[in-house]
Amino acid sequence: MKFFVSCAKGLEYLLADELVALGAEKATATIAGANPEGTLADAQRAVLWSRLASRVLWPLAEFDCPDEQALYDGASRLPWHEHLREGDTLAVDAHVSGEAITHARFAAQRVKDAVVDVFRAQGLERPSVDVDAPGLRLNLSLRKGRATLSVDLGGGPLHRRGWRASQHEAPLKENLAAAVLLRGGWPAIYAEGGALLDPMCGSGTLLIEGALIAADMAPGLGRMSKVQEAAPGAASGTAAGPWQAAMEHVAPSSEAQVPDPAIDAPVPTRWTGFDTVTWSALVAEARTRAQAGLAALRPAFHGNDIDAQAIAAARANAQAAGVAVAIDFQVRDIDALPVLETARGLAVCNPPYDRRLAADGALYRRLGQALQRAVPDWRASLLCGDAELAHATGLRAAKKYQLFNGALECALIICDPVRPPQREVVPRELSEGARMVANRLQRNLRKLKNWRSGEGVTCFRAYDADIPEYASAIDVYAEDGGEQRTFLHVQEYAPPAEIPEADVRRRRGELVAAAREFFAVPAERVALKTRERGKGGSKYGKYQQQGERMVVRENGARLWVNLFDYLDSGLFLDHRPLRRQMAVEARGKRFLNLFCYTGVASVQAAVAGAASTTSVDLSATYLQWCADNLALNGIGGEKHRLVQADVLAWLDAERHRYDVIFCDPPTFSNSARADDFDIQREHVRLLQAAMARLVPDGVLYFSNNFRRFRLDEAAVAQFAQCEEISARTIPPDFERNARIHRAWRLQHPAT
Repeated sequence: MKFFVSCAKGLEYLLADELVALGAEKATATIAGANPEGTLADAQRAVLWSRLASRVLWPLAEFDCPDEQALYDGASRLPWHEHLREGDTLAVDAHVSGEAITHARFAAQRVKDAVVDVFRAQGLERPSVDVDAPGLRLNLSLRKGRATLSVDLGGGPLHRRGWRASQHEAPLKENLAAAVLLRGGWPAIYAEGGALLDPMCGSGTLLIEGALIAADMAPGLGRMSKVQEAAPGAASGTAAGPWQAAMEHVAPSSEAQVPDPAIDAPVPTRWTGFDTVTWSALVAEARTRAQAGLAALRPAFHGNDIDAQAIAAARANAQAAGVAVAIDFQVRDIDALPVLETARGLAVCNPPYDRRLAADGALYRRLGQALQRAVPDWRASLLCGDAELAHATGLRAAKKYQLFNGALECALIICDPVRPPQREVVPRELSEGARMVANRLQRNLRKLKNWRSGEGVTCFRAYDADIPEYASAIDVYAEDGGEQRTFLHVQEYAPPAEIPEADVRRRRGELVAAAREFFAVPAERVALKTRERGKGGSKYGKYQQQGERMVVRENGARLWVNLFDYLDSGLFLDHRPLRRQMAVEARGKRFLNLFCYTGVASVQAAVAGAASTTSVDLSATYLQWCADNLALNGIGGEKHRLVQADVLAWLDAERHRYDVIFCDPPTFSNSARADDFDIQREHVRLLQAAMARLVPDGVLYFSNNFRRFRLDEAAVAQFAQCEEISARTIPPDFERNARIHRAWRLQHPAT
């Protein structure tokens, strides 16, 4: 059975690995979550043991949902009296996207209405709404006209561990704290006798989470005490920590009987399908492990903060969590951080960076200097506001990850050790020209930051001959999954013949030096090429023979790119919005990709739910690339055809019809296996042949990058309605080069 586990963006791959370790058969990372396969027991184990999950959602129904009536009807078909007891309480969380239903609260209300009406139709007492502690919490996901109704098995956010008695400003969520610790390798470091330090600990989240990990305490045990307090007839809370309340019924003998779940293991949901016997056994095992782990917990935790109120809050939280005896909290400025005698350990920190707590580059520099002085041989895992603030620490990151603290994009850097061995080579100062390029890169990325964060863009154009003397394009490619290595694709436009070769070489070196310095990438991750500008030509030229490729992500699809072996990378970044639009239109329809190149548009259409895809290209190399891209996303079979053929000849012979067609031809081609092709000369014949393969209400998207191209509007008007949509298909990172491509939308005249 497939179910869904949500998490903060950036934790997907960690979460997938964690779910497999917890017993799921397999788990596939997706945006802000993972799709594991397993039993209900596996899902309940994740509720109890996952340190990274936000929610665990067990699906009840999935159905087409084009409008609000379809939502109500689909929800009404479920036998809700079999999922919820008469007179119990209910809450519905809704997440909607698309044009049919745009208001999440309205969607949640319609689902609630359906549940209530099913109870009334059975002559039963209807459930009432309790948004804080419902007996059954439902989750509605409505995306691209498809609704999924699920039970929230945890009954609420799983990042809540139950110990937070007090908090300082902007507390870090516990599951994000766990990610910082796990990326830093904390479990292995503690097992080897290491210690944990947070020099700016705030309310103590990182240290407390680290102590509970070291104690092998299930995160869900603390939440259970809150469930017990909320239960009818529960006694008022005591000063004991939630781990103590959760373990009140631990039997002294390992042969004890399974506790009564109604008394000893309060369940997180009163959904009638919840397996209380399995849950009780899971809780009994977790209590036993926690009892042993807490008893063996070493005093290996050190927390400092300049704010006395923050330290008081941290001590109260640690007391509530039952780990106060292991953590030494001190009111201390980072400049006064003492040298720790422990030979090995992990320094963690979440320095301030949001609008409420002003980010200060100088503070980050002091933090880096303090760690280099106090724990030079330790590892550090630092959650910084962004790449610039991470750079301000002065620490050299061995690994970098992109995480999200709520809506804020953050940079997690791993330094191992904090102070690397000193090199004898003194880095060269950037020249004046290189500094100009670096400053322009900084301005460009600042302008693009909100757009990149909002749309999840990780591959983009950062610079495009913004300074005329440095006439190159710089594209950034971030590797998808795990450690996110950054690569640069630098394409130098051929200079005018009158520019001396010495000046060309100098400017090229300055531009590359500025890009490497700004993005902190080694030379081996920079692909440098020279290309003619504005002369058209084939997109498929061979360049080098390194055979190195990497996986990136765009519009929800994972894709292979190769920055070194070909003139182009395998992913035309300027077509990103057009591919997204076509993928949306192709859902449930037949998609045809002519001159498909590496098949990116086909893959994204398939990922979005296209009924079938057909990809046509003359190059066997690029069709194999397309096949690899499809396989990377788990897509294949007869519904996704790959056709090696001359496109014009194939169109003349083809008899099938398609709902959405994408045609992005090269400017010209002189392949020995086909007739010579020139887009200006052949475009009318090409478009007419493609329109003949379009269903009457279908759409054909035509694009090319020949700068001197002129559409024969009169000829095209005889067989198609035609609208130029170029401006709508140019993404923000290509606004400086608005003629990078032109695009048209064509339909049958009668449409």
